[in-house]
Amino acid sequence: MTTTATTDPPLEGAADRRRWLALAVVMTASFMDLVDVTIVNIAMPSIKKDIGASFSVLQWITEGYALAFAAGLITGGRLGDIYGRRRVFLLGMSGFTLASMLCGIAGDPHLLVAARVLQGGAAALMVPQVLAIVHATFPAHERGKVFGMFGAIVGLGAVSGPILGALLTQWNLFGLEWRPIFLVNLPVGIAGLILGRKYISESRAPQALKLDLVGVVLATGGLLMFLYPLTQGREHGWPLWGHLCMAGSVLVFAAFVAYERHKTRKDGSPLVELSLFKVKSFAAGIGVEVAFGIACGIFFMIWTLYMQLGLGWSPLRAGLTGIPFSIGVSVAAGISVQKLVPRFGRKVLQAGAVSMMAGVVLYIWESRHFGNGIQPWQMALPLIVMGVGMGLIVAPLTETVIARVPLEHSGSASGLINTTQQLGNAVGLGLVSVAFFDVLDEQAVAQHHAGQAFADAFRHGMWWVAAVLAVVLALMFALPRKAAAGTAAPEDAPAEPVQEPAQEPVAAH
Repeated sequence: MTTTATTDPPLEGAADRRRWLALAVVMTASFMDLVDVTIVNIAMPSIKKDIGASFSVLQWITEGYALAFAAGLITGGRLGDIYGRRRVFLLGMSGFTLASMLCGIAGDPHLLVAARVLQGGAAALMVPQVLAIVHATFPAHERGKVFGMFGAIVGLGAVSGPILGALLTQWNLFGLEWRPIFLVNLPVGIAGLILGRKYISESRAPQALKLDLVGVVLATGGLLMFLYPLTQGREHGWPLWGHLCMAGSVLVFAAFVAYERHKTRKDGSPLVELSLFKVKSFAAGIGVEVAFGIACGIFFMIWTLYMQLGLGWSPLRAGLTGIPFSIGVSVAAGISVQKLVPRFGRKVLQAGAVSMMAGVVLYIWESRHFGNGIQPWQMALPLIVMGVGMGLIVAPLTETVIARVPLEHSGSASGLINTTQQLGNAVGLGLVSVAFFDVLDEQAVAQHHAGQAFADAFRHGMWWVAAVLAVVLALMFALPRKAAAGTAAPEDAPAEPVQEPAQEPVAAH
């Protein structure tokens, strides 16, 4: 998506104070979005118990958000370019705050899913504007410091989300059970709207691409045709209509590709720039993004259910158990970008995939060895190993994937990477039906043997995670050996010195 600013460089004095306040607003919005993803997972068992949500509904509570967020990301960015980043950002924050309230007061599981879909769509309007507003508000020499702050916000969101979710659920404030995990967004969102209207300056792209609503409908329709029967099929005994629907999704995706080619010829503003896939490393990188998202989608869902429904741990105990994982991610991410990737290139990402697989296998062994008596401190080692592996992947992945993409397409490539990350996560959550729930012995659960049943299903799901990570590792061999974002050299051409533009980080979700 385009991030070209039309505003003049910020002035000194009062204007300088205004832009830092504007930065505080957009960073708060980013933090709110990041926390809202991780905060929900830890509350899943409480939601199931309180409003009688089925396992498939639990999947849709997170899957619906991810799907709506992914489907609207690129379009949200273009709306900001056309109608104004400040206007669309405030619209997205308003929708996100309203949807958070609806989530917090939902008394029916299906209404909660609908509110989460609305929340994901609102986030798709809000999040793409954040970096564009920064780009329009701060001069180039200050953006490095600003993007460093965003990195800290991402790390803080990853660490604090599960803990905050655990505390809010455990405290049962005012007898509201899990609902404060959503309602906490209300005062933050309202304050952000008031301050954002006052301090964020408006900006637009001088030559924004047109909207591709047909492309959005086709892509979203194809994904729903695949994910809905995948998620609901187990509860209905895997009916014929589900298999036909998933097969039909292939035809819809084919129609999407055909329309995108037509859109490219017609006005040069397709939803997806298909020419990017002619770059072998980018095509493989998109495969890495999707597969990695699938692995994460499966792991985080089954991990939470295993600890709380299987082992009977409280939300707080489960949330604190994840601290070693978050620390591993944060530490490894910083080291990988600053020290390792400049020297070793894609080998760092491959080492991350191997480390994650090793952590998964170690976790499977520990779960079997210690049984239902396993303690949080015994989980620390596999979680640290997995966290380090994830940190080695997530921080440098985007720059590595777009290393050989032509500079004029770097914005589109970054937007597509963000989208595919979320799509992979949504697909992974859908696959939980097959990887976990399909092998969960519900009869054993009904006979008060939930611990063993959930442990067996957890280990089965973790083997799925290991298998998907093996695919991630294989695809990484097609990435450039050394990431040099902005070079745009052909894959087989000798590298030439170039002037690299300032790159802005892609906000991970």
